[in-house]
Amino acid sequence: MTAAAAAVLAAAATLSACGGSKTGDKTASAASCVKTEGGSIKLGFLNSTSGAMSISEQTVRDSLKLAASEINAAGGILDKQVEFVEEDGASDPAIFAEKIGKLLTSDCVAAVFGGWTSASRKAMLPVVEANNGLLFYPVQYEGLEASKNIYYTGATTNQQIIPAMDFLKSKGTKTLFLAGSDYVFPRTANKIIKQYAAELGIKIVGEEYVPLDKDDWSTQVAKIVKAKPDFVFNTINGSSNVGFIKAYYEQGLSAKTTPIISVSIAEEEAPAMGKNVTGQFAAWNYFQSVKSPTNATFIKAFQAKYPDRPTSDPMEAAYTSLYLYKNIVEKAGSFDVDKVNAAADGVSFDAPEGKVTINGKNHHIAKTALIGQINAHNQFDIVWSSKKAIEPDPFLEGYSWWNADAK
Repeated sequence: MTAAAAAVLAAAATLSACGGSKTGDKTASAASCVKTEGGSIKLGFLNSTSGAMSISEQTVRDSLKLAASEINAAGGILDKQVEFVEEDGASDPAIFAEKIGKLLTSDCVAAVFGGWTSASRKAMLPVVEANNGLLFYPVQYEGLEASKNIYYTGATTNQQIIPAMDFLKSKGTKTLFLAGSDYVFPRTANKIIKQYAAELGIKIVGEEYVPLDKDDWSTQVAKIVKAKPDFVFNTINGSSNVGFIKAYYEQGLSAKTTPIISVSIAEEEAPAMGKNVTGQFAAWNYFQSVKSPTNATFIKAFQAKYPDRPTSDPMEAAYTSLYLYKNIVEKAGSFDVDKVNAAADGVSFDAPEGKVTINGKNHHIAKTALIGQINAHNQFDIVWSSKKAIEPDPFLEGYSWWNADAK
């Protein structure tokens, strides 16, 4: 780790410790080195193609490439071809911080697309703000954050975690066990889950964490066996899920006896678990099984480029993010960050998940919540849906039960 990356990561840790903030309001406009004179525009794709998160993040990179190729075939952005510069975040927040700095200041990209874990986003946040750049972040996360330099195209908590709890309540769930990776997203998500569970009358009977880069869950799963919860709420990320699922089945648990609801296992991860996960649940805002002409076109295009590969929520959100960026830039008539931000409110895109629209105040998008159950083909049968798209509320200002200061 370089000294610069270490300093940035320390700043990010400070941001994480406070549980989220409305940042970026006073960011000074840094001098831009983005070149717009020629026939192309540089964009940065920053995803983990190595390390614990590569099982998930490579899918995001591939969908970004698909969107770039489609946009270029249709004439580009403001008549400029997209030229993307790729970097590997290597599943390490410090490397994400270092690489986004390189992309913004050395490669002079107009915007960066990527990241997965909240630790990676928190590490990138001070860098993108300091350079008045743009980051399009495509993954569901714990909320409690908004930056004028970040667009969040995955779900915030009230669009995924809270609907998942509503689903569990509708299933008659009385007891719940929390299993998560040991970093900011699972710990903050579980703080929200615990408060909403109390509101719903659901008892939390256990809470366990394992570091993101570890996969031995045998001790923690033994506690689940002993607690006998109605459901397990899984906020584990990356390849650590493989170790969790292995221990879960080896110790006699099953979807019939102790079902799991996950917020990070999607179509790409399900067949990589090493066990038959049929019957388990996941909460997302998109599944490959969504029925619409737009989604059918998306699936056909993706599988033509990447044969025998499924589509999933994070890759769809990444694909959507590049089109949203294109639409904002063309509304603004400029790649200038301040002009792009001024034009963002109300910009929409007919995405595979349905029409999405940017909230200019918090840079999130309205999304429909879905619950899917894994079938024998590692696809998800949609078993629950919110009645309409849910407006983003990253700071849970509309929820009277939420207390950000509670421990």
